[in-house]
Formats: sequence, structure tokens, C-alpha cells
Amino acid sequence: MEASVIVLLLTFVVLLFLHVPISICIALATFAAMIFTIDFTPAAITIAQRMGSGIDSFALLAIPFFVLSGLIMGRGGIAFRLIEFSKVIMGMLPGGLAFVNIISCTLFGALSGSAVAATSAVGGFMIPTMEKEGYDRNFTTALTVTASTTGLLIPPSNILIIYSLASGGVSIAALFIAGYLPGLLVAGSLMAVCAIYAKRNGLPVGKMPTAKEAVVKTLDALPSLFLIVLVIGGIIGGYFTATEASVIAVLYSLLLSMLVYREVKIGDLAGIFIKSVETTAIVMLLIGASTALSWMLSYENIPQAISTALLGLSENPIIILLTINLILLLVGVFMDMTPAVLIFTPIFLPVAIQLGLSPLHFGIMMVLNLCIGLCTPPVGSVLFLGCSIAQTTIAKLVRPLLPLYAAMFVALLIVTYVPAVSEYLPIAFGLYEKP
Repeated sequence: MEASVIVLLLTFVVLLFLHVPISICIALATFAAMIFTIDFTPAAITIAQRMGSGIDSFALLAIPFFVLSGLIMGRGGIAFRLIEFSKVIMGMLPGGLAFVNIISCTLFGALSGSAVAATSAVGGFMIPTMEKEGYDRNFTTALTVTASTTGLLIPPSNILIIYSLASGGVSIAALFIAGYLPGLLVAGSLMAVCAIYAKRNGLPVGKMPTAKEAVVKTLDALPSLFLIVLVIGGIIGGYFTATEASVIAVLYSLLLSMLVYREVKIGDLAGIFIKSVETTAIVMLLIGASTALSWMLSYENIPQAISTALLGLSENPIIILLTINLILLLVGVFMDMTPAVLIFTPIFLPVAIQLGLSPLHFGIMMVLNLCIGLCTPPVGSVLFLGCSIAQTTIAKLVRPLLPLYAAMFVALLIVTYVPAVSEYLPIAFGLYEKP
């Protein structure tokens, strides 16, 4: 192994164990490795150039706007209305509130494009509510944490935009549409676990809403649900790009939260804007640092070496894809999704293409895989947020999380080995042609 790669790994691991922010870990480890390849000054100039070019993309303009729209939705009372709507659909079943939790996280995640926002907005209401109804707090927290990741697959999704950049230009519109069936598959898998859990533990049966309650709650939620139709319908119909759709999402969520639901006041906007700037800055720093690292790895021919090693491991595509999934699962445990996608897409995508996978199929597989990492320690941001909301510990969540992990892994295997799950809708809508 090249000395620069050894320095890269050692520096990254040491900084990570010192609890240095992941973006700083990546940037400093990349800089340290570059010094072994080229002199100090050229290394400093190169990393600065690569970080700058990494965020110099029109497509990335969608990220700050989707972040902002998600924050507005979180404060705008949208989550509560989606929860009430979900109760109309499945709240009357045995263990109905567990199903309501999954549907609410899926819908809010689809609107906001953020697993963290879904966990915060839905979990802040559903966890105490379900506990009062006799549900175990740790099971409820584990369910909220895993269900919130579906919003990263169902559009609009910032991580799919980042994958489009890392893969060399897979259509964002195609990726958005491709995420629907896998996202619903994950939600369905989690519901299957809930059904078994409800039967074994005798969970309470929810109250059947009256016809009037069903109509009122559905009408109250329709303006929120229309955002999905507006954004995705506009992209599919060719009326605007994903970046333009992000601006429309901000305008619509502002009008909805301030004029229709009246949950957001003028005085709240400053705090929302500041938070969106902070979140965007973190994401952009991660993108810049990860782009520099990806370039350095390519300079050292690391992707080619890993591709050769994987293809030489076995002639069976099933084994190779399973190996890639296991590696990505391990990566997701220690690394945030954004740098993981930017760093490992150039490494594994060529292998996947040689095995017959399309770039679109591989992207959905990769994102679903890394979603599991958001629910696992030590870096799982969604897991830590869920623990904070429920005032519990990770140790207490391990047992209820295991069957939910298993359900997500089964969904991952289906997405991996059944390409149609990812490709059917984009092809049907004429957004993608399989190579």
C-alpha cells in the first residue's frame, strides 16, 4: 500500500477518535496524504482548488433551498397534520399508532427530504403519545429512527442530488422517481415488523374515526400533500428543474405555514434562515472535503485497485454485490452519508457497471444501504437525535432495533437483486433509458 494511503487512513482514524468533525477529518487527512505525494505548497493549492470545484455546481443550489423548506415545514405544523391524516388511514388497526408513526415519518420525510427533520418533527409528538397509549418507549424510538430514513429515498432528497453529482450526471429527475418504490418497500418492511410486534405484545387497537373526522383531517392535510404533487409533478412534466423545484418548495411551504396553517410568524423567519445557513455550510464543507479526498484517491489509482480486487474475489455477481453492500454497511457505521456517497461512488460504481447494474440502480442501492448507517452508532445522527427526544440511551434501543435492522436489510437485498424496483418508474415515465 502506498505511503500516502497509510498516512490518509491513520490521520483520519486518529482525528475521528479525537471527535474532530468529520468534514475536518477528511480535509486534514487528505492534506496530510497529499504532502507525501507532492510538496507542501502544491498540496495546499490543490486541496483548495478541489474543494472549491467540488461545490461549484448548479445542481447543488437545490440543497440549501430544500434544507430551508424542510425547516419551515418542521415549524409550520405540517407534521401534526400528517400524523392526524395517518390516523385516518391506519390508526384503527391493532398497534395502529405504530403504523401511523411509519406513515407520518414517510410522508414528512418525503416533504422535507430530511431524516433528521422527520425524526424531530414526528418523534417529538409520536414518542410521548405512543408511550401514553401503552407502547414501549424504546420500541417507539427505534421505530421512529428507522422510519424517518425513508424520506432520503422518496423525493425530494438531497442525498440523491449529491449522488447525481458523484456519479457523473445521472438524471436527478430519474433518481427522484426511482426512490419511490424502494422507499415504500422499506416502509412496508417496517410495517411487517410492527404487525408481528403488535400481535405478540397485544398492542392496543386505535379508535375508528367518524366520517366527519376523516373528512376534516384529510382536507387539513391535503395542502401539505399537494407539495409532493407540485414538486415532483413539475419535474416529471418538464416544467422546471430540480433546482427550480427547490425554490418553489420554499415559497409553497412559506405560504402554507404562514398564511394557511399560521404556525410560522414573521419573527420566526430569522431563526429559520440562520439554521438553514448553518446546515448548508456543514453540508457544503462535507462536499468540498469529500471531493478533494475522492480526487486524491483517484490520483493514487485506489478505485482501480479496489475494482480489480473485488472482481477477482469471485466470478459470481451475487457474491460481489453482497460484498459491496457489507462494505457500505460498515462505512455507514462510521461515516456520514454525504462523504460516503462522494468518496465511494467513484470506487464502486465502475464495478457495479461491469456487473450489469445501471448507475441509477446502484445509486438507489447505495443510498438505501447508507440509510441504515444513520440508525447505527457511533455516527448515526438520527439515532442520537431519537435518543435525545425520548430521553433514553442507545443501549436500551439495541434490542428493539435489531428486527427493524433486519427488515431494512431484507429491503436492501430486494433492491440490490431486483433492478425493476428502482428502474421501473423512471423508465415508465420516460426519464431513463437503461444502458
